Amino acid sequence: MNLEKMETMVTTRDQSGNPAPLGLMGFGMTTVLLNLHNAGFFALGSMILAMGIFYGGIAQIIAGAMEWKKGNTFATTAFCSYGLFWLSLVALIVFPSMGIGEKTSPLAMASYLAMWGLFTAVMFVGTLRFNRAMQFVFASLAILFFLLAIGDFTGIPAVTQLAGWEGMICGFSAVYTGLAQVINETYGKGTMIVPLWPVK
Repeated sequence: MNLEKMETMVTTRDQSGNPAPLGLMGFGMTTVLLNLHNAGFFALGSMILAMGIFYGGIAQIIAGAMEWKKGNTFATTAFCSYGLFWLSLVALIVFPSMGIGEKTSPLAMASYLAMWGLFTAVMFVGTLRFNRAMQFVFASLAILFFLLAIGDFTGIPAVTQLAGWEGMICGFSAVYTGLAQVINETYGKGTMIVPLWPVK
């Protein structure tokens, strides 16, 4: 008797938590705090640097790794990239004081920020498939990077201060988007802004 080989397809349901709120909160809260500094409310100190390393940096990278596990290329690229942005920004500030490299010139910093603005502008195109909240976060972030780049390039303090106010709006929009997901999922209030992007 010949036995036919049969292929069995097993479908498993992903029951892991949604990592997007963690990434959005890490990005949003750190962005608000940095831009309070840019707007002139307080000096750049260890509080911002610590947030940049741990919440803006490491937490976003963890969220990106979790999104990779879910097969979400956009979220993986976004969270890991911006997490590494925060770590690299802290390194640019701290390394010279440790004797590692020269202090970054205004032109070099403007180039750095402009490249991040270009990256974010392209990522914004990807959000056109998503909801308005995500579109606003990425559009306002692209504007923020370009304003900061112009501020460093021109050396005009008013431009950097304007960027600080715009950056607080951007950061709070990410905080809203992340917390709305948490509340929606906790109370089962439908899908006001969930999901942020297609989930596989």
